[in-house]
Amino acid sequence: MPLALLALAIGAFGIGTTEFVIMGLLPEVAGDFGVSIPTAGFLVTGYALGVMFGAPLMTVLGTRISRKRMLMLLMGLFIVGNLLSAVAPVFAVMLIGRVIASLAHGAFFGIGAVVAAELVAPQKKAGAIAMMFTGLTVANVVGVPLGTLVGQAAGWRFTFTIVAALGVVGLFGIAKLVPDLPKPEGVQLRHEVAAFKNVQVLLAMAMTVLGFGGVFAAITYIAPMMTHVAGFADGSVTWLLVLFGLGMVAGNLVGGRLADRALMPLLYVSLGALALVLGLFTVTAHHKILAAVTVALIGALGFATVPPLQKRVLDQASGAPTLASAVNIGAFNLGNALSAWLGGLVISAGLGYTAPNWVGALLAAGALVLAVVSAALERRGSRPSVIDTGTAQRHAEPVHH
Repeated sequence: MPLALLALAIGAFGIGTTEFVIMGLLPEVAGDFGVSIPTAGFLVTGYALGVMFGAPLMTVLGTRISRKRMLMLLMGLFIVGNLLSAVAPVFAVMLIGRVIASLAHGAFFGIGAVVAAELVAPQKKAGAIAMMFTGLTVANVVGVPLGTLVGQAAGWRFTFTIVAALGVVGLFGIAKLVPDLPKPEGVQLRHEVAAFKNVQVLLAMAMTVLGFGGVFAAITYIAPMMTHVAGFADGSVTWLLVLFGLGMVAGNLVGGRLADRALMPLLYVSLGALALVLGLFTVTAHHKILAAVTVALIGALGFATVPPLQKRVLDQASGAPTLASAVNIGAFNLGNALSAWLGGLVISAGLGYTAPNWVGALLAAGALVLAVVSAALERRGSRPSVIDTGTAQRHAEPVHH
C-alpha cells in the first residue's frame, strides 16, 4: 500500500476523534452548559447534518482545484471548527464550532476515498479505501478513549484543543505524502451530478443512511445507557468506547478484504447480524459483560458495511465518482443525525435509555431489505431477455409455405 494512504489515515484519525469523542463527553458538556442530555445530543445531530450538507457543497467548491490542495483546505477548516468548540462560551457557539468542523468531514472522506482508490490496482480498491478508514476506526480505539479520559479529568475543552492539534498533524502529513494527482480530463460538474440518476447509486446511499444509522442510534447514548442501565461507573465509558473502536477496526479491515471478493453477500450478513445484535442490546444492556460484548459487536458489524458501501457507490458512479463518493459520506452522517434525533425522541418520551436500540434494529433491518432489492434489480438488469431473443429468432427464420 502506498505511503500516501498513511497521510489520509492520519487526517481520518483526527476527524474520527472529533466525531466520536462527543459521545463519551455528552454528560460533561450538558452539565457545563446547563442543558439536558437530549439537547446535548444536538452536538451529534448538528455535526452529522453539517457533514451531510457540507459534503456536496465542499466537493463542488473544490472541483476547480487539485484534490490534494482541497484535502489541505478541508483540514484547515477542521482545525478552525475544533478551536471554536474548545473556547465556546455558550452551547450555541459550541454547536457552530461543531458544524464548521463537520463541513470538512464528508468532502475529506469522499475525495480521500477517490484518491485512495486511484493509488492502487483495480482489484485492491476496497482494501485501499479501508486503509484510509482505518484512521477513523483507530481513532475509536486510541483518540476517543483518550479524549474522553482527558475530558473527564481536565475538562472537555482541553480535549477539543488536542483534536485541533491532531488536525495540524494531518495537514502536514497530506502536504508531505499525498501526490498531486492530475484532475481527470473532461469530467465536469454535470457528469458528477448525472451519477445520481442511477438508481443503484441512490439505493447504496439509502443503505448507508439506514445501516449506519442503526449503529448511531445505540452509540450516541452509550454513556447514559451504560451508567444508568448496565451499572458501569462513569470512568468505564472510556473502556467501553475502546471495545467499540476495536470492533470497528476489525469490521473495517474484514469488510475491506471481503468487499473485493463478495460485496453483496457481505452486506446481507453484516446488516442482518447488525439488526439482530441491536435488538438483543435492549436485553444485554442490563448485564455488564454482555453489554460490553454487544458494544464491540455493534462496532464490528457496523463498520464491516463501510468499505463495501463506499466501493459500491464508486463502482456504480465510475465515470465521475468524486461527488457521489462525498455524498455517500454525507449519507453515513444523515443516518447518524436521524438516529441520534430518533434516539433522543424515544428517551424523551419516557421509554428509557435502551429504547434507541430498537430504533437502531429497525433501521438496520430496513437497510437489509434495500440490499436485497438492489441485488434483485441488478440481476433483472443483467439478465438477457428470453422473450426478445426468441422473437428475434422467429423473425430471422425463413417462412415456409
